Amino acid sequence: MNSPAHTLRPAAPADLPAIVGLIRELAEFEELLHLVVVTPESLQSHLFGARPAAEAVVAEVEGQVVAFALFFGNFSTFLGRPGLYLEDLYVQPAHRGSGLGKALLRHLAALAVERGCGRFEWSVLDWNENAIRFYETMGATVMPEWRICRVTGDALAGLATPGPALSPASPAAAPESGAP
Repeated sequence: MNSPAHTLRPAAPADLPAIVGLIRELAEFEELLHLVVVTPESLQSHLFGARPAAEAVVAEVEGQVVAFALFFGNFSTFLGRPGLYLEDLYVQPAHRGSGLGKALLRHLAALAVERGCGRFEWSVLDWNENAIRFYETMGATVMPEWRICRVTGDALAGLATPGPALSPASPAAAPESGAP
Protein backbone atom coordinates (compact mmCIF):
# COMPACT_ATOMS: atom_id res chain seq x y z
CA MET A 1 0.00 0.00 0.00
CA ASN A 2 1.41 3.39 -0.99
CA SER A 3 1.16 6.38 1.32
CA PRO A 4 -0.40 9.52 -0.16
CA ALA A 5 2.07 12.18 -1.22
CA HIS A 6 2.90 14.88 1.29
CA THR A 7 3.76 18.55 0.91
CA LEU A 8 6.02 20.52 3.26
CA ARG A 9 5.61 24.26 3.45
CA PRO A 10 6.14 27.17 5.85
CA ALA A 11 3.21 27.55 8.22
CA ALA A 12 0.72 30.31 7.48
CA PRO A 13 -1.64 32.09 9.91
CA ALA A 14 -4.53 29.95 8.65
CA ASP A 15 -2.64 26.87 9.97
CA LEU A 16 -2.70 28.05 13.60
CA PRO A 17 -5.75 25.99 14.65
CA ALA A 18 -4.24 22.85 13.11
CA ILE A 19 -0.83 23.50 14.69
CA VAL A 20 -2.39 24.01 18.14
CA GLY A 21 -4.38 20.81 17.63
CA LEU A 22 -1.16 18.94 16.84
CA ILE A 23 0.54 20.50 19.88
CA ARG A 24 -2.32 19.15 22.01
CA GLU A 25 -1.92 15.69 20.43
CA LEU A 26 1.81 15.79 21.18
CA ALA A 27 1.15 16.83 24.79
CA GLU A 28 -1.36 14.00 25.18
CA PHE A 29 1.22 11.51 23.85
CA GLU A 30 3.79 12.89 26.32
CA GLU A 31 1.17 12.78 29.13
CA LEU A 32 1.53 16.56 29.59
CA LEU A 33 -1.81 17.79 28.27
CA HIS A 34 -2.53 19.40 31.65
CA LEU A 35 0.30 21.89 30.95
CA VAL A 36 -0.93 23.10 27.55
CA VAL A 37 -2.28 26.66 27.54
CA VAL A 38 -1.39 27.68 23.98
CA THR A 39 -4.18 28.90 21.71
CA PRO A 40 -4.14 29.93 18.06
CA GLU A 41 -4.44 33.54 19.27
CA SER A 42 -1.53 33.30 21.69
CA LEU A 43 0.69 31.63 19.07
CA GLN A 44 -0.15 34.14 16.32
CA SER A 45 2.29 36.92 17.29
CA HIS A 46 5.08 34.49 18.16
CA LEU A 47 5.01 32.93 14.69
CA PHE A 48 3.71 35.78 12.53
CA GLY A 49 4.11 39.02 14.48
CA ALA A 50 6.50 41.91 13.93
CA ARG A 51 9.34 40.03 15.71
CA PRO A 52 8.58 36.30 15.43
CA ALA A 53 10.14 34.19 18.18
CA ALA A 54 9.83 30.97 16.21
CA GLU A 55 9.00 29.49 12.83
CA ALA A 56 7.00 26.44 11.82
CA VAL A 57 6.83 24.07 8.89
CA VAL A 58 3.73 21.98 8.28
CA ALA A 59 3.22 18.78 6.34
CA GLU A 60 0.02 18.28 4.40
CA VAL A 61 -1.47 15.08 3.09
CA GLU A 62 -4.49 15.42 0.82
CA GLY A 63 -4.91 19.05 1.92
CA GLN A 64 -4.89 18.30 5.66
CA VAL A 65 -2.11 19.41 8.05
CA VAL A 66 -0.93 16.14 9.66
CA ALA A 67 2.50 17.10 11.02
CA PHE A 68 4.52 20.11 12.06
CA ALA A 69 7.94 21.22 13.21
CA LEU A 70 8.36 24.36 15.31
CA PHE A 71 11.89 25.79 15.55
CA PHE A 72 13.92 28.89 16.33
CA GLY A 73 17.45 30.20 16.09
CA ASN A 74 20.01 29.90 18.86
CA PHE A 75 23.74 30.53 19.04
CA SER A 76 26.85 28.47 19.83
CA THR A 77 29.54 30.47 21.60
CA PHE A 78 32.01 27.61 21.06
CA LEU A 79 31.44 27.61 17.30
CA GLY A 80 30.79 31.33 17.07
CA ARG A 81 27.89 30.52 14.75
CA PRO A 82 24.10 30.46 14.84
CA GLY A 83 22.23 27.24 15.31
CA LEU A 84 18.75 25.91 14.74
CA TYR A 85 16.78 24.49 17.66
CA LEU A 86 13.82 22.20 17.01
CA GLU A 87 11.29 22.73 19.81
CA ASP A 88 8.72 20.21 18.64
CA LEU A 89 8.19 17.80 15.79
CA TYR A 90 4.98 15.81 15.65
CA VAL A 91 3.48 13.49 13.07
CA GLN A 92 -0.02 12.13 13.60
CA PRO A 93 0.04 8.38 14.31
CA ALA A 94 -1.77 7.47 11.07
CA HIS A 95 1.06 9.07 9.09
CA ARG A 96 4.07 7.72 11.01
CA GLY A 97 6.34 5.50 8.99
CA SER A 98 5.44 7.36 5.79
CA GLY A 99 8.62 9.45 5.70
CA LEU A 100 7.10 12.66 7.04
CA GLY A 101 9.32 12.84 10.13
CA LYS A 102 12.41 12.20 8.04
CA ALA A 103 11.29 14.79 5.47
CA LEU A 104 10.74 17.41 8.18
CA LEU A 105 14.17 16.76 9.73
CA ARG A 106 15.88 16.89 6.34
CA HIS A 107 14.04 20.11 5.49
CA LEU A 108 15.20 21.75 8.73
CA ALA A 109 18.75 20.44 8.28
CA ALA A 110 18.83 22.00 4.81
CA LEU A 111 17.51 25.25 6.26
CA ALA A 112 20.24 25.17 8.93
CA VAL A 113 22.91 24.68 6.28
CA GLU A 114 21.40 27.43 4.10
CA ARG A 115 21.47 29.81 7.09
CA GLY A 116 25.08 29.01 7.96
CA CYS A 117 24.24 27.23 11.20
CA GLY A 118 26.89 25.19 12.96
CA ARG A 119 24.36 23.00 14.77
CA PHE A 120 20.86 21.61 14.55
CA GLU A 121 19.67 20.46 17.96
CA TRP A 122 16.60 19.22 19.80
CA SER A 123 15.61 17.33 22.94
CA VAL A 124 13.92 13.97 23.24
CA LEU A 125 12.26 12.39 26.26
CA ASP A 126 14.42 9.60 27.67
CA TRP A 127 11.52 7.11 27.59
CA ASN A 128 10.72 7.73 23.90
CA GLU A 129 12.91 4.91 22.60
CA ASN A 130 11.29 4.87 19.15
CA ALA A 131 12.15 8.54 18.63
CA ILE A 132 15.68 8.06 19.97
CA ARG A 133 16.33 5.18 17.54
CA PHE A 134 14.82 7.20 14.68
CA TYR A 135 16.98 10.25 15.45
CA GLU A 136 20.11 8.13 15.69
CA THR A 137 19.39 6.60 12.26
CA MET A 138 19.19 10.17 10.96
CA GLY A 139 22.73 10.88 12.26
CA ALA A 140 21.85 12.56 15.56
CA THR A 141 23.94 12.00 18.66
CA VAL A 142 21.97 11.69 21.90
CA MET A 143 23.99 13.48 24.57
CA PRO A 144 23.26 11.79 27.93
CA GLU A 145 25.79 13.92 29.79
CA TRP A 146 23.73 17.09 29.23
CA ARG A 147 20.67 18.07 31.27
CA ILE A 148 18.04 20.67 30.47
CA CYS A 149 17.70 23.48 32.99
CA ARG A 150 14.43 25.38 33.16
CA VAL A 151 13.08 28.27 35.19
CA THR A 152 9.36 28.99 34.81
CA GLY A 153 6.38 30.45 36.62
CA ASP A 154 7.03 31.76 40.13
CA ALA A 155 10.66 30.64 39.98
CA LEU A 156 11.19 32.76 36.85
CA ALA A 157 9.55 35.77 38.47
CA GLY A 158 11.70 35.25 41.58
CA LEU A 159 14.89 34.96 39.57
CA ALA A 160 14.04 38.17 37.73
CA THR A 161 13.57 40.08 40.99
CA PRO A 162 16.65 41.83 42.42
CA GLY A 163 17.60 40.52 45.82
CA PRO A 164 19.04 37.40 47.38
CA ALA A 165 19.31 34.40 45.10
CA LEU A 166 16.77 31.62 45.54
CA SER A 167 18.10 28.50 47.17
CA PRO A 168 17.21 25.03 45.87
CA ALA A 169 15.10 24.55 49.03
CA SER A 170 12.99 27.60 48.21
CA PRO A 171 9.44 26.69 47.14
CA ALA A 172 9.69 29.13 44.24
CA ALA A 173 12.76 27.28 42.96
CA ALA A 174 11.02 23.88 42.92
CA PRO A 175 11.07 22.32 39.45
CA GLU A 176 7.88 22.21 37.46
CA SER A 177 6.78 18.96 35.87
CA GLY A 178 8.27 18.47 32.41
CA ALA A 179 6.85 20.16 29.23
CA PRO A 180 8.72 21.68 26.43
